[in-house]
Amino acid sequence: MTPSVTRWPVAVLGATGAVGQAFIRLLDAHPWFDLVEVAASERSAGKSYRDAAKWLEGTMPAGVASLVVKHCTPEEISAPIVFSALDSGVAGEVEPAFARAGRMVLSNAKNYRMDADVPLVIPEVNGDHLALLDVQRANRGWTGGIVTNANCATTVMAAALAPLHEAFTVTKVFATTMQAVSGAGYPGVPSLDILGNVIPFINDEEPKIETELVKLLGRFDGTTVQYADIVTSAHANRVPVEHGHTVCMSVAFARKPTPEEALEALRNWTGTDAVRGLPSAPEPSLIIRDEPDRPQPRRDVNRGRGMATTVGRVRADHLFDLRLVAMSHNVVRGAAGGSILNAELLAKTGQLARYLAP
Repeated sequence: MTPSVTRWPVAVLGATGAVGQAFIRLLDAHPWFDLVEVAASERSAGKSYRDAAKWLEGTMPAGVASLVVKHCTPEEISAPIVFSALDSGVAGEVEPAFARAGRMVLSNAKNYRMDADVPLVIPEVNGDHLALLDVQRANRGWTGGIVTNANCATTVMAAALAPLHEAFTVTKVFATTMQAVSGAGYPGVPSLDILGNVIPFINDEEPKIETELVKLLGRFDGTTVQYADIVTSAHANRVPVEHGHTVCMSVAFARKPTPEEALEALRNWTGTDAVRGLPSAPEPSLIIRDEPDRPQPRRDVNRGRGMATTVGRVRADHLFDLRLVAMSHNVVRGAAGGSILNAELLAKTGQLARYLAP
């Protein structure tokens, strides 16, 4: 199945920042979405994108360079699909304004992730949660909608734990993250603070991990998400790595698996059927490494075009039941690419056509 229109026109909010630029790179020549508008802050509005953005990686796509940057308002943006790379300080007001105006908002911001009627989605893990949009539209009386993707570190964890939770029921997780500097945006962490150093604090990161995971691994019952009964202790650290968040986890289960059983569940897992074949979907979405020193960001971060999650070091744990390490690209899988994949799933399942019908 393909979208019912040739290509959906889309806009990017917060287009000049690091995540906004990732959206632009990933949307360049996308087969289903046509980037027609960009928007950013007051200081950038009215300029050409070429003049407004300090381009950070590779070559700026020619199609976006001449676009005039608009204000982040539904009065100026006409595209029916809006990818939001906005900071949480402004997303809380801007995103619902677009939803009230009938637009579908695919958000990276934290503001609405934990709202009961807002889908928090990793398509392979819980693509069925997109059906919450019907509840959201009924509750809020708007004709558009907001779909969120998870915090970048939580995305790594949920992708690795989903097959194990499905097979053995996760009950406890002790997690230590090693998070790349690109997760702090641009210009990010000062070089003299991060080079040769580890910063054992990332503001608001640990609470996001501990709350978002249970929603992502929860069960949608037709009206709400029944949260998974999982207790998580998270320790977030910033490390001198450019891209790629690594998470070391010790996990307890209702039914204790052997490492061999866990590896079999991980290798055989395919996730939500409808995701397979989507333009941004990696195949496979989980890559299992048997080497004792993998995954590594330098060697594994771009697997599946940055959309795959690599899992390794699956072994018995002396405190809980199992230990493992997971890693994925925080800007691609954990941010812009995750939102684009959410939109692709909405398109493939016909939900974009239904929700955005005139």
